[in-house]
Amino acid sequence: MARIPVRSYGPAQIATGPTTVITVPAGEKLHLKNLHLSNPSASPVTFTLSIGADAAGTRLWSSYSIPAAGAGVTDSVRRIPMNEVMEAGEILTLSAGTNNVLVITITAERILLG
Repeated sequence: MARIPVRSYGPAQIATGPTTVITVPAGEKLHLKNLHLSNPSASPVTFTLSIGADAAGTRLWSSYSIPAAGAGVTDSVRRIPMNEVMEAGEILTLSAGTNNVLVITITAERILLG
Protein backbone atom coordinates (compact mmCIF):
# COMPACT_ATOMS: atom_id res chain seq x y z
CA MET A 1 0.00 0.00 0.00
CA ALA A 2 1.75 3.14 -1.26
CA ARG A 3 1.19 6.53 0.39
CA ILE A 4 1.78 9.66 -1.66
CA PRO A 5 1.60 13.20 -0.15
CA VAL A 6 -0.33 15.54 -2.45
CA ARG A 7 -1.99 18.90 -2.62
CA SER A 8 -5.46 17.53 -3.35
CA TYR A 9 -7.28 20.74 -4.12
CA GLY A 10 -6.59 24.43 -4.55
CA PRO A 11 -5.71 27.06 -4.03
CA ALA A 12 -9.23 27.85 -5.22
CA GLN A 13 -12.14 30.06 -4.26
CA ILE A 14 -15.17 28.46 -2.62
CA ALA A 15 -18.57 28.94 -4.26
CA THR A 16 -21.83 29.21 -2.36
CA GLY A 17 -22.34 25.62 -3.53
CA PRO A 18 -22.41 23.03 -2.20
CA THR A 19 -19.84 22.02 -4.80
CA THR A 20 -18.04 18.68 -5.14
CA VAL A 21 -14.30 19.40 -5.19
CA ILE A 22 -12.81 15.93 -4.68
CA THR A 23 -13.94 12.47 -5.74
CA VAL A 24 -11.71 9.64 -4.51
CA PRO A 25 -10.78 7.39 -7.46
CA ALA A 26 -11.38 3.64 -7.50
CA GLY A 27 -8.50 1.69 -5.96
CA GLU A 28 -7.52 4.55 -3.66
CA LYS A 29 -8.25 6.16 -0.33
CA LEU A 30 -7.52 9.76 0.56
CA HIS A 31 -6.22 10.73 3.99
CA LEU A 32 -7.11 14.40 4.51
CA LYS A 33 -4.31 16.12 6.44
CA ASN A 34 -4.81 19.92 6.46
CA LEU A 35 -7.07 22.68 5.27
CA HIS A 36 -5.72 26.17 4.69
CA LEU A 37 -8.46 28.83 4.46
CA SER A 38 -7.98 32.53 3.90
CA ASN A 39 -10.46 35.39 3.78
CA PRO A 40 -9.10 38.47 1.99
CA SER A 41 -12.40 40.36 2.29
CA ALA A 42 -13.48 43.01 4.80
CA SER A 43 -16.25 40.81 6.28
CA PRO A 44 -16.33 37.42 8.00
CA VAL A 45 -17.34 34.55 5.71
CA THR A 46 -18.62 31.10 6.73
CA PHE A 47 -17.79 27.79 5.11
CA THR A 48 -19.24 24.29 5.26
CA LEU A 49 -17.39 21.05 4.50
CA SER A 50 -19.03 17.64 4.04
CA ILE A 51 -17.80 14.18 3.20
CA GLY A 52 -20.59 12.98 0.95
CA ALA A 53 -23.50 14.95 -0.45
CA ASP A 54 -24.02 17.98 1.77
CA ALA A 55 -26.50 17.26 4.57
CA ALA A 56 -26.59 17.73 8.33
CA GLY A 57 -25.32 14.17 8.87
CA THR A 58 -22.28 14.49 6.56
CA ARG A 59 -20.90 17.85 7.69
CA LEU A 60 -17.55 18.07 9.44
CA TRP A 61 -17.93 21.86 9.66
CA SER A 62 -21.16 23.77 9.29
CA SER A 63 -21.11 27.55 8.88
CA TYR A 64 -17.60 27.80 10.36
CA SER A 65 -16.67 31.50 10.41
CA ILE A 66 -13.40 32.75 8.92
CA PRO A 67 -12.67 36.32 10.13
CA ALA A 68 -12.15 39.22 7.75
CA ALA A 69 -8.78 40.61 6.81
CA GLY A 70 -8.73 44.22 7.91
CA ALA A 71 -7.91 46.73 10.58
CA GLY A 72 -7.24 45.08 13.91
CA VAL A 73 -7.46 41.53 12.52
CA THR A 74 -4.15 39.74 12.80
CA ASP A 75 -5.25 36.36 11.46
CA SER A 76 -7.71 36.00 8.61
CA VAL A 77 -6.13 32.63 7.79
CA ARG A 78 -7.19 29.34 9.36
CA ARG A 79 -5.05 26.22 9.24
CA ILE A 80 -7.19 23.28 10.25
CA PRO A 81 -5.47 19.94 10.90
CA MET A 82 -7.53 16.97 9.79
CA ASN A 83 -7.32 13.22 10.21
CA GLU A 84 -10.13 11.92 8.01
CA VAL A 85 -9.84 9.02 5.58
CA MET A 86 -12.11 9.06 2.56
CA GLU A 87 -12.92 5.80 0.79
CA ALA A 88 -12.95 5.14 -2.97
CA GLY A 89 -15.96 6.82 -4.56
CA GLU A 90 -16.57 9.25 -1.68
CA ILE A 91 -16.87 12.96 -2.44
CA LEU A 92 -15.87 16.09 -0.56
CA THR A 93 -18.21 19.07 -0.89
CA LEU A 94 -17.63 22.71 0.07
CA SER A 95 -19.79 25.78 0.27
CA ALA A 96 -19.32 29.33 1.53
CA GLY A 97 -21.65 31.98 2.87
CA THR A 98 -20.34 34.47 0.29
CA ASN A 99 -19.56 33.38 -3.26
CA ASN A 100 -15.91 33.22 -4.40
CA VAL A 101 -14.26 35.03 -1.47
CA LEU A 102 -12.65 32.33 0.69
CA VAL A 103 -9.56 30.63 -0.72
CA ILE A 104 -8.90 27.01 0.26
CA THR A 105 -6.04 24.58 -0.20
CA ILE A 106 -6.40 20.95 0.91
CA THR A 107 -3.39 18.73 1.52
CA ALA A 108 -3.77 15.00 1.80
CA GLU A 109 -2.11 11.66 1.33
CA ARG A 110 -3.22 9.36 -1.49
CA ILE A 111 -3.32 5.73 -0.40
CA LEU A 112 -2.97 3.37 -3.35
CA LEU A 113 -4.67 0.05 -2.66
CA GLY A 114 -3.59 -3.31 -3.96
